[in-house]
Amino acid sequence: MSHKVAFSFADGKTLFFPVQGNEILLDAALRNGINIPLDCREGVCGTCMGRCESGRYEMDYVDEEALSAQDIEQRKILTCQTRVKSDASFYFDFDSSLCSAARPAEQRGVVSHVEQVSPTTAILHVDAGRDGQQLDFLPGQYARLLVPGTDSKRSYSFANRPNAQNRLQFLIRLLPDGVMSNYIRERCQEGDEIRFEAPLGAFYMRHIERPLLLVAGGTGLSAFLGMLDEIAERGGCGQPVHLYYGVRQAADLCELERIQGYAERIPGFSFTPVISDADPDWNGQRGYVAEHFDAAALRELPFDMYLCGPPPMVESVKDWLASNAIDSGRLYFEKFTESNT
Repeated sequence: MSHKVAFSFADGKTLFFPVQGNEILLDAALRNGINIPLDCREGVCGTCMGRCESGRYEMDYVDEEALSAQDIEQRKILTCQTRVKSDASFYFDFDSSLCSAARPAEQRGVVSHVEQVSPTTAILHVDAGRDGQQLDFLPGQYARLLVPGTDSKRSYSFANRPNAQNRLQFLIRLLPDGVMSNYIRERCQEGDEIRFEAPLGAFYMRHIERPLLLVAGGTGLSAFLGMLDEIAERGGCGQPVHLYYGVRQAADLCELERIQGYAERIPGFSFTPVISDADPDWNGQRGYVAEHFDAAALRELPFDMYLCGPPPMVESVKDWLASNAIDSGRLYFEKFTESNT
C-alpha cells in the first residue's frame, strides 16, 4: 500500500509525492527529487527534522540529542527514521529552495460557471480535470490565477477540498473596478481558459487534536469552506468546531446554506456570523469578531485558532488574545491584502 505525503515549507511551497508501504520517508522524498538536507541518516544529527501536522507514523530510532521527549510529543520527526502509516503532511522550517524543490506547476482549467452569492461576492467555478491528473493541495492553501485577457495575477484560496474531478471553487470579492471583478462582470464565459499556479501558501489545516476556532473575515471564508468540506467528508474530527464569520453588512454574508449544512455533517459544529455595520433589523451578533469570544473558556482549555482575512482583522484578534492573557492556543493565520484593482 502506498500513501500520499505532503511536504510544506516556510516559503509557502508544498510538494506532494507517494511513499511506498514501510518505506523510509527520506528515501521516498529523495526518490521523488526532494532533496531534504541530511547528514548522518542514522537518527543522531537532527538535520532532517520536520514536524508531522497530520497523519500517522512510526520512527525506528531517535537519539535523545536529536529529538527531546518534548519534541516527540510535539510530533517532530526525523525523516531518515520515519515510516508513514497513512496519508500525511509534514512541515519544515526552511525554504523549499534548500531542497531543490520545484516551483508550483502551472495548471490549466476552464470556467464552468460563475455564481453570484451576495451583492459583493461571486464563486468562480473552474473545471481543471481535462488532463486527468488530480490537483493536490491542502485545504486552506491558495492558487494564483492569471486573469483572462490580461497580464494580471490574483491569488484566491480554494473554497473546496481536493477531488478526483478537479472541480475547483474560488470565492471572489467583487470590487467596483477590479481586474478580476471586471472580467467576471463583463467578459467571463463558460469555457474560458483559466491558467493558474498551485498549490501555494503555508496556511492549511493541521492534525486536529484540540477544539477548533475558525475565524473568517470577508472572503477569508473561502479557506475555511475547503477545511470544513474536508472535515465533513471525514464525518467529523472528534473535536468541537466553531466558525466565526465577520463581514461589514448582512448582505455580504454568503454560502449560509452550505455553512448550515456542516451542522448536519460535523458533530459539534457551531456558527456565529458577526456584522460590524449592522442595520437595525439585524438580530445577530454586532461589532467585531473578537468581541464575541469567550475569554474565560479560552483560558481554561487548549485550542487551535485559524484566522483568515484582512490584516486589520487578524491583528485585532491577536491583540485581543494578548490583552486577555490567553496563551493556551495555537494560532495559525493568513493575512490577505485585498486588491483595490
